[in-house]
Amino acid sequence: MNPPVFPGRGGAPAALVVAFWVVLYGWVVGEFWLSLRHRLPAAARRRDRGSMWLLVASVYAGIYLGMVAAFAFRRLGFSTGRGALVVVGLSLMVGGMALRWYAVHLLGASFTCSVATRPGQTVVQAGPYRWIRHPSYTGGLVTIAGVLIALANPVSLAALVVPIGGYAYRIYVEEEALLQELGDAYRDYMRRTWRLIPFLV
Repeated sequence: MNPPVFPGRGGAPAALVVAFWVVLYGWVVGEFWLSLRHRLPAAARRRDRGSMWLLVASVYAGIYLGMVAAFAFRRLGFSTGRGALVVVGLSLMVGGMALRWYAVHLLGASFTCSVATRPGQTVVQAGPYRWIRHPSYTGGLVTIAGVLIALANPVSLAALVVPIGGYAYRIYVEEEALLQELGDAYRDYMRRTWRLIPFLV
């Protein structure tokens, strides 16, 4: 029994498999496009502390380990409802991507792939930023969770801890930089919002 998004016995319907790979590659290409489009402006002050590369490495390592685990522990994979798990995974991938891109759109010029601050920067509080401070990271984690759920193996899902670690460090670095740059305005914003998920994290 192979993971449902790979060729082999017990896989998901072909249409779902194709949809999974199209969405996955679309996500990768989209992230690459963001990195090219949103370069640091000349006046920005870089405060990244290596978080960008650690985050990228943790995301792709998590997905790679999840896929390897799906084959290495294939006997532990779910034997029923595998097509449904691919549908759930795909839905999370698309929803996570939509949330991330919407959050990036709301940030506008304040969005950069590296942690940086710029003169005149303000606290964005529109849309999901009213409740959570890092909706683009929430979207990223939801997308990754969708990829791992589509593999229909609980061991694969455990690989989510790797990107969670990368995002945790990134959030720490980013919030420290924003506190230094924006001071009390960002401190007050932190007091009335959640990092990733309202009422949980």
